[in-house]
Amino acid sequence: MTGQGVHSNVKNNLYPVFLKLEEMDLLLVGGGAVALEKLNSLLSNSPQTRITLVAKLLRDDVKIFASQYPFVKMHERLFEEQDLDGKDIVISATGDREFSVALRTLCHERGILVNVADTPDLCDFYLGSIVQKGNLKLAISTNGKSPTLAKRLKEVLNQHIPAELDESLEQLQVLRSRMNGDFADKVKKMNELTRVLVEEGEQKKDERWKKIASRSLLVFAIMLIGHFILSYIPMKDLAISTVDWYKTLDPNFHWMVLAGFLAQLVDGALGMGYGVTSATILLSVGVNLASISGSIHTAEMFASGASGYSHYKFGNVNKKMFKALLIPGIIGAILGAVLLTTLGEKHSNWLRPIMACYTMFLGVRIFLNAFRKPKPQQKFKRYGLLAGAGGFLDSFGGGGWGPIVTTTLITRGRTPKYVIGSVSLTEFFVTLASAFTFFTLLGVSHWQTIIALIIGGLLAAPIAAKLAGKLPKKTSYILLGVLVMIWSIRILVKVF
Repeated sequence: MTGQGVHSNVKNNLYPVFLKLEEMDLLLVGGGAVALEKLNSLLSNSPQTRITLVAKLLRDDVKIFASQYPFVKMHERLFEEQDLDGKDIVISATGDREFSVALRTLCHERGILVNVADTPDLCDFYLGSIVQKGNLKLAISTNGKSPTLAKRLKEVLNQHIPAELDESLEQLQVLRSRMNGDFADKVKKMNELTRVLVEEGEQKKDERWKKIASRSLLVFAIMLIGHFILSYIPMKDLAISTVDWYKTLDPNFHWMVLAGFLAQLVDGALGMGYGVTSATILLSVGVNLASISGSIHTAEMFASGASGYSHYKFGNVNKKMFKALLIPGIIGAILGAVLLTTLGEKHSNWLRPIMACYTMFLGVRIFLNAFRKPKPQQKFKRYGLLAGAGGFLDSFGGGGWGPIVTTTLITRGRTPKYVIGSVSLTEFFVTLASAFTFFTLLGVSHWQTIIALIIGGLLAAPIAAKLAGKLPKKTSYILLGVLVMIWSIRILVKVF
């Protein structure tokens, strides 16, 4: 075997271990930025570790951080050899190589392992980047070659490993504790239980090919049916009939389709904004005010129903929050629909600029949310008032449930996952109540707007699904806010 071959096969001979640091005594020499980084890494994983921190000068941020942990002792002075007494591990974060070499010699005389920050050749061990999801912990090592790459890998794994994996570990531990027999029997039973995970993956592959085959057959069947239909119906007559039928539709039908398309695009990519986007566009082309809101809620009802069910199925719904929002939201939606239906025809001249100002307010609110930092959770008791106002303005203005209710709760520090899930499920019942009220009072005189919104939404759905999560949240809020403000200003210019 050549020397080159040996080098290519042996790349990282380090042996990874997980230390019970909280049962050890550790010395950290240094009081600057590197020392703070090491402290943060050690204490975030083992907060009760006994650490002695020694440095000629301790930075204020190091003192503030270390003072939060009762097992950390700080000494603002030069290192002394007796600092090594009783220590199991020593970390040097001084940046002084000459001092670190001397410290390493002293440590080795006492049989103490030492790590010198950013100096791999003086290290007995490395501090790897750590990924943690509950009880699951992964350590990443690049053999001291590139700490930056290790940090990037840590970020990727933190983002893609689901937090729910910790729940799986807990359940597997319960299963393991209930098993009888010797070690070999337990391993055999655990293999049988976890084999389903692999089999499900294989099954999904099979299902994917079955879907491809069934869809191919469906496409072929559609082609055959289309061939027979087109053989007996002349294309020229069909085209003429289609053009004549289109002329009977509302002159703004194409704008309504565009409203549905853009609204679904925004909602699918951002998780909110369907109502305010479609309402602003329909308002600008002169669609009847009551028809705008009734159409939006009828078309949105199907999407919100599917969304709410999905959130409930995946455990994203806080039942207490859902119950607090439900009844006030429905009452507000019904009142808004009744008031708009009553005033819409008689007072449309002054209602239209008011509605434009309302959508402008929502646009500004969404835009400002892009620059707000999440706040710590605060007590919030006015769920009924918030839901009632959100439901009323959503019906009366054709949109605003998400921008008002969702953003208010999130900016109050509530957990986004449960806020979005609970508000989405409540939204179905709010839109159902609103749509039912408009249907009872107006009938289906606005069916063309409903169909146009649904057509636009269906065209945008696959595009929105691909955009979801790819556009940064801040950028999304800015774009949506600017879009709504521009359309609102356009309406106000037309009016005045």
